[in-house]
Amino acid sequence: MTPGPDALSSAPFRAAVLQAAPVALDLEGTLQRVAELTARAAADGAAVAVFPEAFIGGYPKGIDFGVRLGTRDEAGRAAFERYHAAAIEVPGPAVERLGQIASQHRMELVIGVVERERGTLYCTALFLGPDGQLRGKHRKLVPTAMERCVWGRGDASTLTVVDSPRGKIGAAICWENYMPLMRAALFDRGTEVYCAPTVDDRDVWQSTMRHVAVEGRCHVLAACQHLRRGDLHPDLGGGGLPADEVLIRGGSVIIDPFGEVLAGPVYGEDAVLIAEIDPGAVVRGRFDLDVTGHYARPDVFELRVKDPTDVDAPRSHPT
Repeated sequence: MTPGPDALSSAPFRAAVLQAAPVALDLEGTLQRVAELTARAAADGAAVAVFPEAFIGGYPKGIDFGVRLGTRDEAGRAAFERYHAAAIEVPGPAVERLGQIASQHRMELVIGVVERERGTLYCTALFLGPDGQLRGKHRKLVPTAMERCVWGRGDASTLTVVDSPRGKIGAAICWENYMPLMRAALFDRGTEVYCAPTVDDRDVWQSTMRHVAVEGRCHVLAACQHLRRGDLHPDLGGGGLPADEVLIRGGSVIIDPFGEVLAGPVYGEDAVLIAEIDPGAVVRGRFDLDVTGHYARPDVFELRVKDPTDVDAPRSHPT
C-alpha cells in the first residue's frame, strides 16, 4: 500500500467510469483504446478513472472452452492457449504502458485486466497513480461459475486499498460485491472511493451498487463493459453469428454515499460517465453510519482477514 494522507482531502474532484469493449485479443489495440478513453476522461476534468472488469485480456462471454464435467476438448484447449497469450504479466511492459497513460493525464487509474502468472490466469484490478507507478493490485477472490475454469482464485495478499490525494481507493470485482465479508474488509480499510469493475449488466446490479454506497458511506464507481458479438475474436466465438448481438449491455454508474445516482446508468452504447465527487459527503454520511467505527459492535462481531503474508496479524474492528 502506498503511503499517503491519513484523512480524505476535502477538495471536490471529478471522476469517470468508462463503458466500452476492448479490442479482441489485441493488446496493443486495447492499450490504445485505454489511452483514448483516458484522454477523453481527462479532457472532461476527471482525476480518477475506472475501467471495467477484464478490459485488458477480454471477457469471452458465452465461451465454454470445451469444458464438460469430466471432459475437456482440444478446441477448448486451443482457445485457452490463445486467451492465455492475450493476458498480461504484472509487473510487465503493458503495466508500464498503463503507467505512462496515467502519468500523462495525472490520473488515478483503476482497470480490470486478465493477469498471467505462469500457467494460471487471474481476474485482476490494477491501481495506477498519477506518477505512473503501480500502486497495487487486487485479484478476484472467487471467479463466478464457469469463470473458475479459466481464472484462478486470489487471496488476501492482494486485498488492496491504496491511499491517494483523492481518498482511499479500493475495488471489488463483479460478484465480489455480493460477498458481505469482502465488502466489510474494504470498509475496514477505510475505503472512500469504492470501485466496482464488472460485466454484470442486470437491472438488479443498480440496487446492489446503491446499497454498497449507503452501507459503506462511500462513492461507488461501477464500470461495466459494453460488448457486442462482433467485439469477440473468431477464435473465442465471435464468428458465424450476428455481429451486432449485444452480449454485455453496460449499466455503468456513479453513486454518492447517500445512494444518490450522480451519473448513469447507461445501457446499449459506449459511454464516458463523469461526475463531481464531494469528499465531504463521506464524512457527512459517516456522521450517523460508520460501519467500522461508531456503528460497529466489536464486542459482538469480529472481522478477521487471513493474509497469507502476515498470518499472525489478523485484522479486526477496533475496540
